[in-house]
Amino acid sequence: MTAAASLPRSVLFLCGMNAVRSPVAERLARRLLPASVFVDSAGIHVGDPDPFVEAVLAEEGLSMGERMPKAFDDLEDNYFDLIVTLSPQAHHAALELTRALAVEVEYWPTVDPTATQGSREQKIDAYRDMRDRLKARIEERFGQNPAAETR
Repeated sequence: MTAAASLPRSVLFLCGMNAVRSPVAERLARRLLPASVFVDSAGIHVGDPDPFVEAVLAEEGLSMGERMPKAFDDLEDNYFDLIVTLSPQAHHAALELTRALAVEVEYWPTVDPTATQGSREQKIDAYRDMRDRLKARIEERFGQNPAAETR
């Protein structure tokens, strides 16, 4: 997508616990999309902050800052033009929550890197792979926008 008019006005990334996949997607999308597009993330449940997330975001010049994981039910406004689900559980919940709403729901199956066993380096590599796949998917779906503001 290249025309700003074809971008959604608001995007929610939804996963299981809003600790790994959806907050990474949120941070990447905030950097890519123009400031006029509201971007947020949530989980079906609330997880705990993950130090590997901060490490792989820092490699991209991004940070979670003071942001804490939150559940979909905790959102102040739960109307979005587009909900991108990143896990099967989140996808089923989004379809159920939006069946009476005019909201587009897309499923982007994304492997949960927290399940990776092995050394610290093997684990961080799994997080990097997840980050890079999300970044490519966001760029593919929304197009690159070099004028996007860092938020």
